Amino acid sequence: MAYEASMTEATLAGSPFVVRGLTVAYDAEAVVQDVDMTVSAGSMTAIIGPNGAGKSTLLKAALGIVRPLAGAARFWDAPLAQSRRRIAYVPQRASVDWDFPTRVIDVVLMGLYQELGLFRRLSARHKQAAMACLERVGMQDFAERQIGQLSGGQQQRVFLARALAQGADLYLLDEPFAGVDAATEAAIIAVLKSLRDEGRTVVAVHHDLSTVAQYFDHVFVINRHRVAEGPVVEAFTQTTLDAAYGGRVRLSD
Repeated sequence: MAYEASMTEATLAGSPFVVRGLTVAYDAEAVVQDVDMTVSAGSMTAIIGPNGAGKSTLLKAALGIVRPLAGAARFWDAPLAQSRRRIAYVPQRASVDWDFPTRVIDVVLMGLYQELGLFRRLSARHKQAAMACLERVGMQDFAERQIGQLSGGQQQRVFLARALAQGADLYLLDEPFAGVDAATEAAIIAVLKSLRDEGRTVVAVHHDLSTVAQYFDHVFVINRHRVAEGPVVEAFTQTTLDAAYGGRVRLSD
């Protein structure tokens, strides 16, 4: 693509998130195969593709949650170990044990542990910071509630608040809108866009093709292999979707 050809080495070095040659296999079957990806700083990028395309696996391998067979990710041209403090990750809600007995405020305070270390005590200032993050996602009135007592949309907002507490520069989210109500989806996208407007970078695995152009400015299309990437206006086309989904989806007019 013309977009790819215009990418200079300086652009690659300045990218907050670059993947090169990433291959991941489960039970000897490759679910991500020789994938390259370059995320532009200060952008909102959707990772899209059919079920089983490797979208979530791509993020997990980049973050070391699953081990790749080949390839690696770099963050600001440095390995994960040197960049972890600048990265916030919001996993799929279905992967979290919501029966664990903890309050909403305690979940958000977990986002401050990198700043605190293991042995420093939480102060009133830390609690105020956590409450500010809850307010940003509209959950300040639920601070003392047990996390397992919340609805799915409320739980997702709390996990986003925990990510906000980290003060990260790069936010990686795995299906942040899955199973949430319309009000929660609107609240989450408003926060993500505000992060982008502050100069942060947002990457989200996303399944609703009808909102890609509305929510995101860049897109990465995958079906085990990379299919396309670039600005939405260039890469989110019917031709691209045909290649990724085998002609099973159509862009609305």
